[in-house]
Amino acid sequence: MYIKRKLEAKILSYLQTPEIIVVLGPRQCGKTTLLKEVSRGLENCVFISFEDQAALQLFEGDYDGFVSRFIKGNSYLFIDEFQYSKNGGKILKRIYDNEKIKIIITGSSMIDLTVNTVKFLVGRIFIFSLYPFDFEEFLSSKNAALLNIIKKEKEKIDLKDASAPAELSEPLQKELIKYFEEYAVFGGYPRAVLAATYAEKQEILINIYNTFFLREVKDILGLIDDYKLTKLLKGLALQAGNLIEYRELSQLSEYAHPTLKKYLNFLEKAFICQFIRPYFKNKRKEIVKNPKVFFLDGGLRNAVIGDFRPISDRVDAGALLENAAFAQLLKTGAKINYWRDKNGNEIDFIADYGGGRLFAVEVKGSAPPARPPFSVFRQNYPEIDIFFVYLTANKKQIGNNHIKPIYLL
Repeated sequence: MYIKRKLEAKILSYLQTPEIIVVLGPRQCGKTTLLKEVSRGLENCVFISFEDQAALQLFEGDYDGFVSRFIKGNSYLFIDEFQYSKNGGKILKRIYDNEKIKIIITGSSMIDLTVNTVKFLVGRIFIFSLYPFDFEEFLSSKNAALLNIIKKEKEKIDLKDASAPAELSEPLQKELIKYFEEYAVFGGYPRAVLAATYAEKQEILINIYNTFFLREVKDILGLIDDYKLTKLLKGLALQAGNLIEYRELSQLSEYAHPTLKKYLNFLEKAFICQFIRPYFKNKRKEIVKNPKVFFLDGGLRNAVIGDFRPISDRVDAGALLENAAFAQLLKTGAKINYWRDKNGNEIDFIADYGGGRLFAVEVKGSAPPARPPFSVFRQNYPEIDIFFVYLTANKKQIGNNHIKPIYLL
């Protein structure tokens, strides 16, 4: 079953440009499925994977043979799992400079592709990121009618346009809440989303987590064992939505500070975690250094800690919702920061869509407090609207503070 991805339309719109298209994303997020779907609609197209050792060896060892076998007579060349080519950038540049063919490649590690590919292709590539399903893509596999409803509602309440609150009936809200709670717990990895039972979803996510360590960590970092990194990742999962405490993580993982920083960078480049930085203008009064950690997929985060209980049974329910909101904002294309001053006043997210369009987003599980404690932020940043995002929101608006359901992010 193919679930249409939002990135598909963007890729199709760039097929007639000369630049190489690079699709990056974590393993099992659907890169291969997406590109095979794109390739099916094209004539004179060849699709290969560098998991195929014969194709990889031909690419790296016999340029003329590779051109004869895969390029001559074709208009499009798709190469899946390009990161397996250690010297791929130089060869790809030679193909780009000498052959008339549109090239589309995928990779699951930004580190490998940056070192071995991108540096040779400056000015010759477009890089797109594919993540696990966002909530709309998730819903398209569950309930197409509900998907159409929230698309219509988003036309009325678009975060980037700061428009009016949504109007949804109580039964529809309850159904959407049910689906969003499943999404927050099990995430958006396509295979897990499409699994028939919760037990199967858990097994798939645990397998993705274990496979990631077997295939990525040991290969890229050259580790003899991964127990320290496992402890680090679990520590990060338990800190999701909180400020990074480097000393605590160093003690937990047994990594020295420089090694810890190296592995945190790896986890970000491998699309597992993201560390969002503070938004500030006044260094004396606002936090300017420590990042907060979030996981790109809530299901993977729950696999790391081994907890797939429903939100209603969780002491970390707030962290689950905040992580889900982060993932949704990320997939809208926003640059994400957080805000916190040295007195402890805090806003969960500052979403920057460019062109001066900034929005503050505060995530809660239920109804807003009687007196929202955000006056300090508003005094310092009166130009930035604050959205209160709730799992059980209804039609309300308080001054310039917009209330919206989390499933409409």
